[in-house]
Amino acid sequence: MSLIDTLEPSAGLYVGGRWTTGAAGLFDVRDPANARVIATVANGGPADAADAVDAAAAAASAWARTPARQRSEILRRAYDLVLRDRADLAALITAENGKSLTDALGEVSYAAEFFRWYAEEAVRTEGRYGPSPAGGARTVVTYRPVGIAALVTPWNFPAAMATRKIAPALAAGCTVVLKPAAETPLTALAITRLLAEAGVPEGVVNVVPTTDAAGVVSTWMGDSRVRKISFTGSTGVGRLLLRQAADRVVNASMELGGNAPFIVTADADLDAAVAGAMVAKFRGGGQACTAANRFYLHADIADEFVARFGKEVEALRVGAAADPDNQVGPLISAEAVKNVTALVDDAIRRGARTAASAAVPADTDGYFFAPTVLTDVPADADIVQQEIFGPVAPIVTWQNRDELLTLVNDSEMGLAAYVFAGNLQDAVRLGESIEAGMVGINRGIVSDPAAPFGGVKQSGLGREGSHEGLHEFTEPQYLSLDWPELPA
Repeated sequence: MSLIDTLEPSAGLYVGGRWTTGAAGLFDVRDPANARVIATVANGGPADAADAVDAAAAAASAWARTPARQRSEILRRAYDLVLRDRADLAALITAENGKSLTDALGEVSYAAEFFRWYAEEAVRTEGRYGPSPAGGARTVVTYRPVGIAALVTPWNFPAAMATRKIAPALAAGCTVVLKPAAETPLTALAITRLLAEAGVPEGVVNVVPTTDAAGVVSTWMGDSRVRKISFTGSTGVGRLLLRQAADRVVNASMELGGNAPFIVTADADLDAAVAGAMVAKFRGGGQACTAANRFYLHADIADEFVARFGKEVEALRVGAAADPDNQVGPLISAEAVKNVTALVDDAIRRGARTAASAAVPADTDGYFFAPTVLTDVPADADIVQQEIFGPVAPIVTWQNRDELLTLVNDSEMGLAAYVFAGNLQDAVRLGESIEAGMVGINRGIVSDPAAPFGGVKQSGLGREGSHEGLHEFTEPQYLSLDWPELPA
């Protein structure tokens, strides 16, 4: 029996340790590879959201007082359980998200690592003690859980985005209310069940799937007991949430949109650059905020790079994850296909040409888009200026370093970037000149649970992963102890 057959998603609200139905009935979850309904899920509403906060509030004090070692051991058990069910979770991700089985397996391993990392971080308690410089006092600084945390996750990494938020929150001693994306709620429900099996107490983790995201999240943002919002999604929605957070001065972390440049210098190792480009662009079908979005090739190597890159793209196998040999799956929806098509059509109208493309399945109802390489793309084309969120690589050539950096940094986004150069010092200098929170140097992946994930400018606030990710769910408290000086 598959994992999806054991979930009972029609009772998919998890509140106070109990699985319940939603106030708003049910909603369908579809496989983007064929548009078929694979499950009907409980549809939560504002009343369910309020119940989730009630449950989180009831559990908050006891969980905050739970020894760090005990929280750590629960998270470590969750890590083991995710790996135990890795194959089933990957199959579930491919069913509701559509990404290839290889990508889904990679995501599950990555998601599990957040439980292991924060199991280790939970016991690395911090604090400071010392004399006041003015004398007469001793200073004690401790870190306390921020309180109930509202977590909002996207559809493109349904396992990893949930664990990247839940794990540090639980390690810090916070209780949480989670709203997974309506496109991909099943993976979150499966992970929630594993957390319960790992020993997470009732009310510590509460999950409300919904098609009324605004109603559910607004309920949380308007509740004085919710002291933290952690959101991953579009910059537009992030701005709205920040406005709501401002009304009550709520602690906010925002991981928003990206528009990652991929730079190749004249002396770069082209084999490495092409391999890095394939990962940075086509992992998850390009539906990642860290995906390489715009390619800047030095004019001296542009033709050779395009020839090699295009050959690799044309060899990509596109199709449903039911065939494990397929490397690129569908986009998440028909609307996503429409948006990517519009960007490509606009670029071609402005003089771009298709240098290479892969074949897509024939006679399918799925939301497939052919992996494509575009050359002769104007530097100000929409496909360069906007986040594509699809398997298209627009290429711009450059010769002057200063002009390159002007093009690269002329974006309101600043999440990730990639630099491939033969000289490491040159690559690092380029990386340090790019306005981005993360830069991959001669590699096409930047995500790592042990490193601070996040961007600058309109790409967000705060960091996830690493030690910084734990601090996003804590607040320092300072105790000033009266300490009279001894007479001389």
